[in-house]
Amino acid sequence: MAAWLLRPPNAVNPVIFIDAIQVKVRDGAVANRGFYCAIGVPLDGRRDILGIWASRGEEGAKLWLGVLAD
Repeated sequence: MAAWLLRPPNAVNPVIFIDAIQVKVRDGAVANRGFYCAIGVPLDGRRDILGIWASRGEEGAKLWLGVLAD
């Protein structure tokens, strides 16, 4: 995990997939949480996970702004 976090980013990702999934998580009580993932496809065609973010609140413009800015 540490090596993945410290890897240099690709210079070019012509395609980026951004998606979300709602998952039931138990944290004292069961609640739905959103997990947001960005996957980049560089010029060589392999897929690389750019990041995964978890949300405690609802999906909205502020959340996506934070994900895309990160």
